[in-house]
Amino acid sequence: MPGKLPDGVAGGPRDGSRARVRKSSRSSLRDGPRSSLRGSARRTLATASALARSCHPLPTAAVTLFATAVAAAAGRGPAGSAGVGAAVLAGQLSIGWCNDAVDARRDAAVGRSDKPAATGEVPPSHVGKAAGGALAACVPLSLLGGPAAAAAHLTGVLAGGWAYDLGLKRTVWSPAAYAIGFGALPAFITLGLPGSPWPVWWATTGAALLGVGAHLVNVLPDLDADRATGVRGLPQRMGGRKVRLVAPFVLLGAVAVVALGPPGPARPLDWAVLGSAAAATAAGVVRPGGEGSAVPFRTAIGVAGLAVALFVSRGGSLA
Repeated sequence: MPGKLPDGVAGGPRDGSRARVRKSSRSSLRDGPRSSLRGSARRTLATASALARSCHPLPTAAVTLFATAVAAAAGRGPAGSAGVGAAVLAGQLSIGWCNDAVDARRDAAVGRSDKPAATGEVPPSHVGKAAGGALAACVPLSLLGGPAAAAAHLTGVLAGGWAYDLGLKRTVWSPAAYAIGFGALPAFITLGLPGSPWPVWWATTGAALLGVGAHLVNVLPDLDADRATGVRGLPQRMGGRKVRLVAPFVLLGAVAVVALGPPGPARPLDWAVLGSAAAATAAGVVRPGGEGSAVPFRTAIGVAGLAVALFVSRGGSLA
C-alpha cells in the first residue's frame, strides 16, 4: 500500500484543499454577478407587478377601451384612435397611481391587502413617481389630436381625476369629478376631427351621467373602509343601500340621453337598448335582495355596458 503523502507535497491533503478553495473562489466570482443580476431582475419584476396592480387596472382598461372604440366610430381613423387610446391610458394610469399613492396610509390603516402601496410591496413614493411620469406622458400624447383636443382631455384628467384623488373625493361634490372626467371624453374625440368640431350636447351629457354612475358603482365595495378613514364623499354619505338603488337609475339616464337625444326619430336599436336598460333597472329595484345584495350592483354594471354600446353605435353623430 502506498503511504500517505505529507502535507505540502503536490497531491497531498493540503494541496488538494487549496485547489478546492481556489476552484470555489473562481466559481463564486463567476456566480456573484449572475446572482446579483437575477436578484435585480426579480426585484424589478416585483415592482412592475405591484405598480400594475396599483393603477386600478380594470377601470383603467375599461375607460381606455371605451374611448378608443368611440374614437374609431367617430371617424378618427386607426392612427387617431390609437392616439386617443394611448393618451387616455396614460391619463387613467396617472389617476390610478395618484389615488393609491395618496391613500397608502389610509389603506394600510384599514388593512387593504389588495393595495401594494399599503402592504409595503412598493413604496408610496414609487407609485407617486409613476403617477407623475404617466401624467407627463399624457401631455404629448393628448397633443397628437391638436391643442384644443389636448386641452379638453387634460382638463378632464386634472380637474376630474386628480382633483378627485387630491381631495374632492372627501366632499359632497365627489360625483362632479367623474362628471368632468367622463364628460370631457367626447370633446377630446371630436376636437381631434378635421375642423375641430365641438361634441353635441347629448354626447357630453350622456358621458357625464355615465361617469357619475361609474363613481357610484366603483365606491360600493369600499364604502365601509372609506368611512372608517374619513372619506365622506356623496356615496359614503348616502350609504350602501341608497347607492345600490340610485346607481342603475343614473346609468339608465345616460342610456336615455344617448338614445333619445339625437335629432330625428329614435332608431329601433335605441328603443331596444333603452327598453333593456329600463327592464334591468326595474328588476334590480324590485328585487334588491337586502343591504348586501349584489343584484343592484350587477344591474348597474349591465346598464353601464348598454350605455357604452349605444355610445359606440352613435359614434358618427358625436359632432
